[in-house]
Amino acid sequence: MKAELRGLPADLADKVGPRLLAAGLLVDEDPEMAYAHAKVARRLASRLPVVRAAVAETAYAAEDYAAALSEYRALRRMSGDDEYLPVLADCERALGRPEEALKLARQGAEADLDPATRIELRIVEAGARADLGQDAEARRLLQSEIAASRGRRVPADSAARLRYAYADRLLEAGDREAAHTWFAAAAKLDTDGVTDADERVARLEGLVIDFDDAEEADPEPGTGETGTSETGTGETEPGDAQDRPTETEE
Repeated sequence: MKAELRGLPADLADKVGPRLLAAGLLVDEDPEMAYAHAKVARRLASRLPVVRAAVAETAYAAEDYAAALSEYRALRRMSGDDEYLPVLADCERALGRPEEALKLARQGAEADLDPATRIELRIVEAGARADLGQDAEARRLLQSEIAASRGRRVPADSAARLRYAYADRLLEAGDREAAHTWFAAAAKLDTDGVTDADERVARLEGLVIDFDDAEEADPEPGTGETGTSETGTGETEPGDAQDRPTETEE
């Protein structure tokens, strides 16, 4: 951000910088206020990619999906980067246009996406299929992506989100046992808490847990935290033996 702001006159940078900082600080707590700050920054310096990114992210967080879509399209044009395909597709879904989301997914299939972006786009694609009533196809897409991602270096939070999405589709189909298994698989990978997989497992087991008040349990002997950010945990997953992951921590 500082590098881009240095290209502005000093007095203008002094106005834009605090707005961007406020937007970043508030986006989770008060997305509407964050969006308001980002829009002020855009009025002052609309040609800066960092400003357009702030507007896009806060508009998305504030659920102004039409504005977010416009801003993310602009960012993709400015950068030529396909990393925006998942959020573009998700905005199309939110606007009730699953067919447009699928068009973007097809573009992604021909692009050289990193593993995390590929997984995120596949999750959105599956959601679009479900929006169209194609539930079996949605499950197939997620299942095939899980199989395809095994053996690759995939960020743990992406792997967790993929398994969580698959579990959610299984639960919607009424397969509680399989859903429980895959929510549990997601929970094992989700060390950063990007999903509520632990809570979903507890609910399916009929447990009520107050996660805010519960004391952190000590790990069992020999099961200390690894701090890994990849899926290579050595844990087995649901499925036949030949389908289990072979990755190991590096």
